[in-house]
Amino acid sequence: MKDEVNASSKAAAADFDRPLLLTPGQDMAGYLTAVAGKALLLAITCASVLAVILIFVFIIKEAWPFIVSGGLGKFLGGTGWYPEANPAEFGALALLAGSLYVTAGALIIAVPIGLLAAVFLSDIVSFRIRQFIKPVIELLAAVPSVAYGFFAILVLAPWMQKNLGLPTGANAFNASIILAVMAIPTIISIAEDALSAAGRDLREGSYALGATRAETLVKVVIPAAHSGIIAAVILGMMRAIGETMVVWMASGNAAQIPSPWWDITKSVRTLTATIAGDMGETAKGSDHYHSLFALGLMLLVITFALNLLSEFFLSRAKRRRGGVK
Repeated sequence: MKDEVNASSKAAAADFDRPLLLTPGQDMAGYLTAVAGKALLLAITCASVLAVILIFVFIIKEAWPFIVSGGLGKFLGGTGWYPEANPAEFGALALLAGSLYVTAGALIIAVPIGLLAAVFLSDIVSFRIRQFIKPVIELLAAVPSVAYGFFAILVLAPWMQKNLGLPTGANAFNASIILAVMAIPTIISIAEDALSAAGRDLREGSYALGATRAETLVKVVIPAAHSGIIAAVILGMMRAIGETMVVWMASGNAAQIPSPWWDITKSVRTLTATIAGDMGETAKGSDHYHSLFALGLMLLVITFALNLLSEFFLSRAKRRRGGVK
């Protein structure tokens, strides 16, 4: 038996081609290779950070002439967006409201559906079926946004106009439905991961205390995974608020705040649609040009804040998963 162990050890040592005792040259080569690898990885990481900083710098640089021109108060508080008028009006409040309308409408639809689907995948359906359904749901995120936009304007808008009696089918409600479909895969994927990470022992402990499956899900599993669920909702919000093509094609592009405020069947215009629609026809260096970069800066600040918020909740979820408070 001892001979067999020695033979297997010698065979394993023979398969290991790296010498146990390195020469000074080999030791230096290994050290330089490790340093070069770390330097390369550091350069790649710093390049990503530098790219984000340069994007901020470029947008602030192009928006700065408009910011210092004295029209910032009307820009943030004005509701009229008439860049070709004389005098021109650059009121971003209606555009910001349009973005918030379609995003809020999308979340109202997507969050309940996404959360229920995530619970279904994590705790109700079998593992084999989950392995089939989840990738199919995530494929929705691979559909081009322009395809969603064509569906919204050619199918959903005429249906709304005919069956709901609306004056136009291109409105905030139409855009909200399509944005909800686009945000659902993100919410389902991240929320399902958070629910699955809650652990089997937590569920079994709840069952051992006499709780039903519904009570375990509502009172134990979902509260334990709330940080990941909140992060999923925030990332879904970012998916909706940053979308361009769908809202450009389906929202109606009317720069107005709906009256009454709760009427989402009115046409609206969003920040992203305004930038995409106006930038190609705007003279470089004009007030209109710099105002579009001001809109971009506003959108960038909103999405950056949402990204930091989602990272905060994701880090909390990882700490809870690792048992660190």
